[in-house]
Amino acid sequence: MTDAAFAARASAPQASLQVLPDDGLQGTLVGRVWAPQGPVAGPAVVALRADGVFDLSAQYPTMSTLLDTAAPAQAVAATPGQFLCGVDELLANSRPGARDTTRAWLLAPCDLQVVKAAGVTFASSLIERVIEEQARGDATRAQGLRAQVTGLIGENLAAIRPGSPEAMALKALLQEKGLWSQYLEVGIGPDAEVFTKAPVLASVGCGDDIGIRADSAWNNPEPEVVLAVNSRGQIVGATLGNDVNLRDIEGRSALLLGKAKDNNASCALGPFIRLFDAGFGLEQVRNETVHLRVAGSDGFELRGINTMASISRDPADVVAQTLAAHQYPDGFMLFLGTLFAPIEDRDEPGSGFTHKLGDLVSIQSAWLGGLHNRVTHSEAAAPWRYGLRAFMGNLAQRGLLQGTAL
Repeated sequence: MTDAAFAARASAPQASLQVLPDDGLQGTLVGRVWAPQGPVAGPAVVALRADGVFDLSAQYPTMSTLLDTAAPAQAVAATPGQFLCGVDELLANSRPGARDTTRAWLLAPCDLQVVKAAGVTFASSLIERVIEEQARGDATRAQGLRAQVTGLIGENLAAIRPGSPEAMALKALLQEKGLWSQYLEVGIGPDAEVFTKAPVLASVGCGDDIGIRADSAWNNPEPEVVLAVNSRGQIVGATLGNDVNLRDIEGRSALLLGKAKDNNASCALGPFIRLFDAGFGLEQVRNETVHLRVAGSDGFELRGINTMASISRDPADVVAQTLAAHQYPDGFMLFLGTLFAPIEDRDEPGSGFTHKLGDLVSIQSAWLGGLHNRVTHSEAAAPWRYGLRAFMGNLAQRGLLQGTAL
């Protein structure tokens, strides 16, 4: 998708927001929906096809089960499923502010998977993290610090391979200048930063509100590609994600990362997972461009891109580091980080960008479709109450656990 094409679509009325990829339903698209039909409403694993949305839950009661098959895309193709609704009907009911609870809508496409995230994987993001730390979470100090930091280390670190001799030489120089940072350690050092972004089942989907804490005054969206990895460590698909970040809180101390990153409705995933098949795989992920648009009710507009070709660590390497000393028997979702770091002033000069309530955040890419959410406070977003006990109880009520491995 070209920048002009994205701009035209993103500025269209909300009802016209694009959710499908540029090639429509040509890929193997799977997701999770809340299905109110039937004696017992509940989450369903679905496939999106030209002739409709088909419920695969009788064969695959969880997304984790489907992704753990030997060949997930082939498994989807071989499973007819049960017709649930039309694709247009589902997508229309999965846009911000458009929900009819008597009809199906999109949920976050993962269920039993742990949601992990890699940080500081892009050079521009790396520089902004150093500035956050130096500013101690004060947005008004960022502009001057930005000039100081980039004056010393430059704006383009993309050519430096993390852990390489060149990276270690730069580390020594920065230590000598008194500018070394924990963010530089994970940005150019041998070890990637990988943290847990959200609890199992806590992520929100396309159309849901996303949350920022009411006590945060400096925050931003982080548009990212998110990998779907099964229990064997195989990358089997990808989706889009918004790793909502509270820059003031993380900037005060990296030990506040959990408070900055893991809050109610602070992790959005979707609109669905595109499984790897003959036409889509890791090479497409490595070269994908993710577009961001934030449209405020105050008339403010922010645009940005996240170009995966600029990532400093290969996605497969980040997955390997995630698995180096841990197992994930239900698989995991992995945010790959972002090139995008907003510095455009929204209000006062030098204050940078921060969210306002009601912002419409659209994250879109050619292969993965569009993820659209509206900003509210985490404290005001719908509370997360549907945990593992509720999920398992619902599957049992619907007769989906008998004789079927999850």
